Amino acid sequence: MGHLSTHVLDTMNGCPAAGMTVELLRHEGQALTPLKVVQLNADGRHDGGPLLDAHALTVGRYRLVFHVAAYFRARGASLPEPAFLDTVPLDFGIADAGAKYHVPLLVSPWSYATYRGS
Repeated sequence: MGHLSTHVLDTMNGCPAAGMTVELLRHEGQALTPLKVVQLNADGRHDGGPLLDAHALTVGRYRLVFHVAAYFRARGASLPEPAFLDTVPLDFGIADAGAKYHVPLLVSPWSYATYRGS
């Protein structure tokens, strides 16, 4: 059964990004439809399990927005105004609603990396 999940690791501090806000949106033509806003737990994951479970996951284009600057400022990082990375939007496609899509983010105030995880 397919689902969509995420996991964020703070590479500046070497820990999960506990407390980071993440938004999930779906592309609907030229518009974006908000689906969910979550705060990540102590493990850098969503407490409720997948962001979208097998019943909610459909083929289409999605966006995850990670609130990076707010997270690092809350941890006491001194960032310029404006921050180099404020939010990190990741646009991706779901081609098979029966598959598992895991979208991890490795992030610091100055860089990020992502991939399709398992």
